[in-house]
Amino acid sequence: MKRRELLYGAGMSVLAFGAGPLRAQAVSAPDVLMPLLPSWNAWKAAYLQPDGRIVDAYSENASHSESQGYGLYLAVMFKDAEAFRAIYLWTEGNLAIRPDGLLAWRWRPDTTPHVPDTNNASDGDVFYAWALMKGAVQFDMPECQGRAAEIVAGLVRVCLPEVPSDAGRRLLLPGAEGFVRAEGTIFNVSYWMPQLLSELAVAFSTPELQRAADDGAVRLAEMAETGLPPDWMMSTPTGWLPAPEGFSANTGYEAMRIPLYLCLSGMAGHPMVARFRDAYVAAAQEGVATPTVFESQTGAVIERSPNVGYAALAGLASCAAGRGTTFSIPLFTTDQPYYPATLHLFVLIAQIEGYPQCDLI
Repeated sequence: MKRRELLYGAGMSVLAFGAGPLRAQAVSAPDVLMPLLPSWNAWKAAYLQPDGRIVDAYSENASHSESQGYGLYLAVMFKDAEAFRAIYLWTEGNLAIRPDGLLAWRWRPDTTPHVPDTNNASDGDVFYAWALMKGAVQFDMPECQGRAAEIVAGLVRVCLPEVPSDAGRRLLLPGAEGFVRAEGTIFNVSYWMPQLLSELAVAFSTPELQRAADDGAVRLAEMAETGLPPDWMMSTPTGWLPAPEGFSANTGYEAMRIPLYLCLSGMAGHPMVARFRDAYVAAAQEGVATPTVFESQTGAVIERSPNVGYAALAGLASCAAGRGTTFSIPLFTTDQPYYPATLHLFVLIAQIEGYPQCDLI
């Protein structure tokens, strides 16, 4: 489950906080996203197989519920029926193997069985369910609505335990198994995507998910008072503590998604976006690669990457926060691994839909 720090180290809401690649097809994207259509086609050609499997080469060519959920989300955004059907059918045939309706988190081409660990990853489930909900209408696939409802019900049933430090809160658990322990409950704060949680809550009348979106935003605001959010942390009866050994306490490849998700949710005024903006500005050096791992409390840079998808994250956070120094958002390229390329495309969607003042280079 500790995906990013292991694999990439080498290489609404709610609160008013201010085999070969899939051949690119002509699709009818919404008018506002038409400038990004070549980027979407390039993304498909680089990472999406004809059978609908999205390949993460830096993860031993594995596929994840996250990658499938991200891909289905993008297919909805670009109104790409062919890609949507391919991703949906592969995911249902290979990851939809749990009795609770949630997706197994990883499929590996080099193991038998291909899914050696059937635990889920709730962020992948959230993106996948949201895309199914939208695609059911957009692509005239009504069966996807029922499938989305099944996933939402599973999340509410097994991924919303009481929070030991504050039993009144509801925070989305990273997965169904292994995170609720005697000493406390382990959370990944980058799994809390406010907009998607809120829209699923409304669509399927699940106030528990809305509460998770609200409480996640509040928890992030509390954290922003003292520093950046760690990739993983633990709630105990006496308060919040670092997660146990083996879980990253740094602000790295997981937590870097938080300002992106907040911006996509229309929450650029959230204090955590400003906290990331300040960290990127403080760490900026001319001609030096973008920070990808920070020490959470001091903001000291532990790792940098030349992949421009990470520079796009810094550009969005600095611009959307709306004060002082800003960085430009690079143009899209697939000359980078799946993960930064996908976040890069998300940044460009956020920029074109909600932050046109952010400069592109």
